[in-house]
Amino acid sequence: MVSFIFLYPRILKMTFNKQHLLHYSPFYIAALLTLTPWISSPTALVMGFALASFGFVPTNFALGKVTKKLLAYSIVGLGFGIQLNEAIEATSNGIGIILATITGTLILGWLLAKQMKLDKVTGHLIASGTAICGGSAIAAVAPAINADEESTGLALATVFVLNSIALFIFPVIGHALELSQHTFGTWAAIAIHDTSSVVGAASAYGEEALKTATTLKLARALWIVPVALISALLFRSNSKKITIPYFIVFYCLAILISDNLPQFDVVYNGIFDVSKKLLVLCLFFIGCGISIEKIKAAGAKPLIFGITLWVIISTTSLFYIMNYA
Repeated sequence: MVSFIFLYPRILKMTFNKQHLLHYSPFYIAALLTLTPWISSPTALVMGFALASFGFVPTNFALGKVTKKLLAYSIVGLGFGIQLNEAIEATSNGIGIILATITGTLILGWLLAKQMKLDKVTGHLIASGTAICGGSAIAAVAPAINADEESTGLALATVFVLNSIALFIFPVIGHALELSQHTFGTWAAIAIHDTSSVVGAASAYGEEALKTATTLKLARALWIVPVALISALLFRSNSKKITIPYFIVFYCLAILISDNLPQFDVVYNGIFDVSKKLLVLCLFFIGCGISIEKIKAAGAKPLIFGITLWVIISTTSLFYIMNYA
């Protein structure tokens, strides 16, 4: 909440005039409503898309940057609601499937892209986003392999569409199969691309699912660094700039603080609850970024590639988790 208090005046400063506030009032009202108990993550996403479709989303400030910062702060806040022993247990239990699915996704992605005659750069970016954590992985790998804006945009658009779908269908599938909280959280962390959609789907499923999914997803996100380095070698890139999600460090620090100073549990629970509502706001902002143009720009081949890869990883990982994990 503190981060939003600092960011919101900056937004208003950039857009402060009566005509603007009157026209875009549905956007600001909806943003505030997402902080109430009545708006869920899927509802927030649909609200954002609807407002964007009718032109009620302001265009004169960087909504993507605000969302990225807010998401990072929210994830750190969730760390205060996770016990250290739970985090260690969740990570240790899932490390095998994390390594297997990351490696398997990248290899399968390379083979599938070659078979479909998809541009290898675009294919590798989509595979990297599917293997690790969606947009963050693509953003890290793209400069490492000198990907152009078109390839990066296609990969991001493809992953974004699949993220939006996953947010809705994963909880439905989970309830239909009567998955336990832990099983669903593990599956969501493995099979859903972006951290925001993982957390959104898991939070809709339950508290334990949210904790499991968040911990495993962030452990999975740590593999951005080695994957980006390996990608740079494979594509013979001279670029050394790699985007590292430093908020993971602060997330771990939050877990350590809450574990070693349990006398402040009331404060930690408050931060955790606020962080969950801020995540709903993030989903609203993400919905505001969806447009028909972006969906069209993804094209048929990258989308088919992304869906095929995603379905294979989702079904095989769920089968393994349900029968062997």
